[in-house]
Amino acid sequence: MRRQGWVLVLAGVAAGCATTRPIPTAHEAPAVAAERRAAAPKPTYNLTGYPPAVRDGYIDGCESAKHSQYARKDAARFASDAQYSMGWNDGFGICGKK
Repeated sequence: MRRQGWVLVLAGVAAGCATTRPIPTAHEAPAVAAERRAAAPKPTYNLTGYPPAVRDGYIDGCESAKHSQYARKDAARFASDAQYSMGWNDGFGICGKK
């Protein structure tokens, strides 16, 4: 009986930590994406020297990993632009560990 009580308490705590927000994957126009990134809070990491596509992908991937309001994955660009997809994967992987 006592063990079942602890299991229920731990299950309740774990359920309270769950997130339910999906990561948007819809394609958006480049002008809309640029405007969204301009309005996004400035990242705390240094991306100087990387191509713009890598920076865009990194920011999108990092914001997705953090489940922020700017979370997104441009599916069309991810499929067609190797630099964007590399940046997105790097951003998602690195920021997801924080």
